[in-house]
Amino acid sequence: MTNLMLIQSAISKLLPTDYVGFTFFVGCMAMMAASAFFFLSLSQFDKKWRTSVLVSGLITFIAAVHYYYMRDYWAAFQESPTFFRYVDWILTVPLMCLEFYLILKVAGAKTNLLWRMIFLSVVMLVTGYLGEAVFPESAALWGFISGVAYFIIVLDIWVGPASKLAKSAGGNVLAAHKILCWFVLVGWAIYPLGYMLGTDGWYTSLLGSGSVDVAYNIADAINKIGFGLVIYNLAVKSQPN
Repeated sequence: MTNLMLIQSAISKLLPTDYVGFTFFVGCMAMMAASAFFFLSLSQFDKKWRTSVLVSGLITFIAAVHYYYMRDYWAAFQESPTFFRYVDWILTVPLMCLEFYLILKVAGAKTNLLWRMIFLSVVMLVTGYLGEAVFPESAALWGFISGVAYFIIVLDIWVGPASKLAKSAGGNVLAAHKILCWFVLVGWAIYPLGYMLGTDGWYTSLLGSGSVDVAYNIADAINKIGFGLVIYNLAVKSQPN
């Protein structure tokens, strides 16, 4: 009860100039709103696309729950909620990989593509957490491993098997796949950049250091909600007339 009262007191004293805390609150509400939108729209789609839209809702719902805890953690301690953020990512990023598989099933995507992307995403996140929170003295090494996994995912979806499947599907699927690829290439790029700004390594002399919670929060909202909207738009366009 005492801890709860402390958190509530900290929230009540959140300064209007606390832009980090503001983005945690806005991120939480945006994810909640997106979840409600995706879940309530499920009935308008046939079974073929309903799972994809459902996964979009799950991604934003999981993120909303974690942002609820992250905003309270920030308000109470004014520290970056690294643990909660990585728990969120370890659940939502594989689900975002699942979205690629679901839209490419129409082109004959096999489950090995799905498991490959999930494995790479887990490697990317686990090694990132190890470097940022567990072994910060070896952050550059763990960050390198995490970065390699990220770039393999990028190559797979841009020029690898996922790209070939999207081209064979053509039409709306290809257009949606390309947009999702841009989200991964550009939107996800903030995460390795934030990792380098938040840890010490050879890159510190080039980039400096500092808090990137605001950038993380904005990127999370854009990436996760944006992913879902792309899937929603694909489902709408694929509905029979």
